[in-house]
Amino acid sequence: MSATTGRAFGGSGPGSAGPSRDRYVAHPDAETDRHYAAAWRVPAPEPAPADPPAPAEAEPDADAGWLLGDDEPRSGGDALTEALPQGRPPRRRRWLWPAVAAVLVLALVGGVFFTRDLWPILFPPDYDGPGTGRVVVEVSDGSSTRAIGEELVAADVVASARAFGDAAEEDPNGRGIQPGFYELRRQMSAAGAVTALLDPATRVGRLDIRSGTQLDDTAGNGTEVVPGVLSLISRATCTVDGSGAERCASVEELRAAMADTDPAELGVPSWALDGVRRAEPARRLEGLLAPGPYDLAPGTGAREALAAVVRASVPRLEAGGLVREAEAAGMAPYDALILGSLAEREGVPADFAKVTRVIVNRLAVPMRLQFDSTVNYPLDRQTLLTSPYDRARPGPYNTYLNLGLTPTPIGAVSPQALQAALEPEPGPWVYFVKCQTDGISCFAVTPAEHDANRRLAQERGVY
Repeated sequence: MSATTGRAFGGSGPGSAGPSRDRYVAHPDAETDRHYAAAWRVPAPEPAPADPPAPAEAEPDADAGWLLGDDEPRSGGDALTEALPQGRPPRRRRWLWPAVAAVLVLALVGGVFFTRDLWPILFPPDYDGPGTGRVVVEVSDGSSTRAIGEELVAADVVASARAFGDAAEEDPNGRGIQPGFYELRRQMSAAGAVTALLDPATRVGRLDIRSGTQLDDTAGNGTEVVPGVLSLISRATCTVDGSGAERCASVEELRAAMADTDPAELGVPSWALDGVRRAEPARRLEGLLAPGPYDLAPGTGAREALAAVVRASVPRLEAGGLVREAEAAGMAPYDALILGSLAEREGVPADFAKVTRVIVNRLAVPMRLQFDSTVNYPLDRQTLLTSPYDRARPGPYNTYLNLGLTPTPIGAVSPQALQAALEPEPGPWVYFVKCQTDGISCFAVTPAEHDANRRLAQERGVY
């Protein structure tokens, strides 16, 4: 048989089961195949079905061996084929280490965030103890608790605004802190700072001008001395220096600043400038400092302190329509201020409008006012009683001798007295005298009526 056309068959020797299709090898010559198939009586082979395309060989996975527990990673697809169910693609695990690293990074960042941002919120730092030294802190008008806390942190009074806020919330009066200046200690506990801010004794730079108060101190009942506006301002400027000595703008320095500084530079409004410049320099700001509370920074100089009080006072004086209503009534606003100050010193609030009517009616006659309060004003006395000698003493404020109004107001003017000056009660009265123990006056038109009211006052022990 030829080497090129021969066929290998299964033998018929021992162990052979005879001709076998399984051992039949197809010859490239189809005709020869049919010949041999017929000779051996073996049916011609049917064309074999086409094999399905082999799946793409899986890329070797370096982690496969580790996942299967081998000491060394297995290579190729055989290892995965052995471990995973047949027909399912191998699951990739390359994301595992990056995911673990990301979790660790997030945990680290979260820990830093908690320590830096959340820890102070949950456990705000706080000083322990009453603190040391002195520091003045200002609480501005309208400041929130948080804003106050931040000011205290900036001055190193408390360790954190959050600790101060928590302490203020825990104190029943913690929201009652008033605007102003306070002398505190450095590095106080938050609770101690709240307590100090609620204690009036720690408040500094505060002055409160009462209605009728003069610039100068006045003699009250007996040996009593009533502090004047200049003394109140002086006290408010006091501070303690590093050596423990107290420093204040003295009354003498304040009076000198008032006399030597142009009124406009001190904040005197335009409607009062002419009257103020004509007045005696040592009294020129009388009446322009309205009643009420004021706050001055401790350590403020004399000129700055005067200017601060004047500028804060003017809006209070003008709030009731002083300029507008005075001009509508044909009166200078400064004259209305003088008129109100006279009513303030001569009567009680219930009589202010009647007293101003008496003044207006006397000025129209013209008739001297004859007020004891104006005689006592330059004598720095509170009493309304005068002696014949006092009434005979010449001076610009002696209304027993002079016609018209005084050169300046004679004290601080309340809103009620100022309103009475702008709207006097209608009436023909030209006389009045205090006739009741509560300060109420009896008003009269004729001298005879006035004499009767005086006798009534004497009977009641008032006059």
